[in-house]
Amino acid sequence: MRWIFRTFVPLTVLGCALAPAVPAAAGTPAAGAAPEAVTAFHFDGVAPGALPAGWTVDATHPGKSLARWKAARDEAAPSPPNVLRVFPPAGNPGGTFNLCWTRKVAFEDGTIEVRLRADSGSEDQGGGPAWRMRGRNDYYVARYNPLEHNFRLYRVKDGHRRMIASSERIPIGAGRWFTIRIVHRGDHIQCFLDGEKRIDVHDSTFAGPGGIGLWTKADAATSFDDLVIRPEGGPAR
Repeated sequence: MRWIFRTFVPLTVLGCALAPAVPAAAGTPAAGAAPEAVTAFHFDGVAPGALPAGWTVDATHPGKSLARWKAARDEAAPSPPNVLRVFPPAGNPGGTFNLCWTRKVAFEDGTIEVRLRADSGSEDQGGGPAWRMRGRNDYYVARYNPLEHNFRLYRVKDGHRRMIASSERIPIGAGRWFTIRIVHRGDHIQCFLDGEKRIDVHDSTFAGPGGIGLWTKADAATSFDDLVIRPEGGPAR
């Protein structure tokens, strides 16, 4: 499938807040200023047990059944009351990549940030954002795995996953909230974990805009909060 649009297209969806780049009084853009198309998913406006409007549950190499993704109450979340949580089915194969994603937000260049917590998993834990998604078999993904103590950037093309870069020996355990931030412009990809740049590479596998999603592997049960997408931002912080 070829994406025919080239600009970031924000839409207001359930659980999503749009923020101007230059706030003025009462939260409105300053006179004459064009608002930046920032999209933030905090999942607080989504009914527990439901998905944000326009989001789809999917998988690369699915097992007998798809993982359950749903909004859930969590007063310990970075921005309570809700998170988006994934519950993989029992016996989920190790090669299954659980996905919850949307085409309603098209991302090409800019910044993606999400907070997440590895809740459980014996084979895999953690997860991360997926972007420039063409479908369930074609996308970039950056994930942190507390079992392996590594942070990795992959490309998944035609269902085949290939590691682009890895950062090792990172002491973040399960049950702790952490932040992944991606800065992607053209073929330049920078990946940050809790504010520290861990990966800085170039890759041209997927050019142009694609969808945005969240990703876990196998039996990793994970909570996500505060997914923020900013097109074209400034220099990496």
